[in-house]
Amino acid sequence: MKIKTLLYIGVLSVAGAVSATGPEDNVAEEVIWMIGDQPIWRSEVESSWQEMRQERYPIIGDPYCFVPEQIALERIYLHQADLDTIEVSPSQIAAEVDSRINEWVAQAGSRENLEMYMHKSLPELRQFLTESMTNNYRVSEVQKSLVSKVKPTPAQVRRYFERLPQDSIPFVPTQVEVQIITLNPVIPRQQIDDIKERLRGYADRVNNGTSEFSTLAVLYSEDGSSAYGGEIGFRTRAGLAPEYAAMAFSLTDPKKASAVVETEYGFHIIQLIEKRGERVNSRHILLKPKVDYKDLEAARLRLDSIRSDILDEKFSFEDAASYISQDKDTRNNQGLMTQMTNTGTTSLFEMSQLPGEVARAVADLKPGQISKAFVMKDRTGQDKVAIVKLKERVEAHRANMTNDYQLIRNMAVAAESQRILDEWVDKKISTTYIRIEPGWQDCPNWRHNWLKK
Repeated sequence: MKIKTLLYIGVLSVAGAVSATGPEDNVAEEVIWMIGDQPIWRSEVESSWQEMRQERYPIIGDPYCFVPEQIALERIYLHQADLDTIEVSPSQIAAEVDSRINEWVAQAGSRENLEMYMHKSLPELRQFLTESMTNNYRVSEVQKSLVSKVKPTPAQVRRYFERLPQDSIPFVPTQVEVQIITLNPVIPRQQIDDIKERLRGYADRVNNGTSEFSTLAVLYSEDGSSAYGGEIGFRTRAGLAPEYAAMAFSLTDPKKASAVVETEYGFHIIQLIEKRGERVNSRHILLKPKVDYKDLEAARLRLDSIRSDILDEKFSFEDAASYISQDKDTRNNQGLMTQMTNTGTTSLFEMSQLPGEVARAVADLKPGQISKAFVMKDRTGQDKVAIVKLKERVEAHRANMTNDYQLIRNMAVAAESQRILDEWVDKKISTTYIRIEPGWQDCPNWRHNWLKK
């Protein structure tokens, strides 16, 4: 559920004020608002505005009205979080910060590039993200507690829908339900043995001190982390492949390389860098088996044969998915593809949400039809062969109670939650000392009556 007053907490920061100008352009720094005993500085507004622009966050109206209001709302919610003694697990925040920094480093190409782009050192970025994510969590917990009892009945949902203006009823794009069967090409045993032998050779060179693990990773690893000497940053067990996590957390000597580990991504050797509680930083070398064309073609022909047997009604698509498919995410669900949304799991996909090869395969199918075998890449980047069955197609339409009840219910929950939060904020404003400097008061699009007129 997304509530409009959920506050924007910046995830990109720049040092100092930006070049944009606002009221009283000649003033380098000033207090522009007071919320209780908490000042809002002009530099905060300018920095937050820049962050929002970097993130393409929608700014409504004048940024010098919109941005201070968001900061003021944060102050009010954080004050309530203090009163409610809402705390956050430092280890949870640390794990999220590590994940975000790892993502940024990968996008920037190196730590040095990231620091140059952000005009901040990694310790400064870590401190900024830690504070931002902690505040975001505490604000979210206050809001959740305020709207926890919002659970509309079906009758209330219907009344909400009936009162919606026609132009406010969302347009639902075409959605499909898809079942899939996949086969992985057979990798020759000799190729796997050769890969393992190469990795054992690299491990021996590290363990006997003739080579640095990071140097070998740069030269030979087939993972994106090779550019950083194989280092992947601090991760929790949940953030790693299970087999990788088991080995990484078992290592104790940072100077040694592990035995060969197989995951869905390929074959690895791992070196421990550092452990911090439930997080571990490691580097690895990944080698992936290469799929030969003839093996891929053999898998395609086999899957086309299975398709023919299904069409001849020797067995059903669902049975084939359960007993033959090698797609671990769907084989226990009769091949039905699903995805997580902010309201739970659904089997409905917009075409743009499907893997490109799957979307092309179902584009011209009618419900109940099965595609011919095609090649696609899985989430690890490996080639595999698949057939898909279009279970259902829901054509693009205006939302209605029959087909889109959950969507409309979510809208009703969001609207009622917004009303509750707005009323709560208005009550807080009425009992809080607020001062807004001249030149920052002419804001007709404020969501709340900060001037208490």
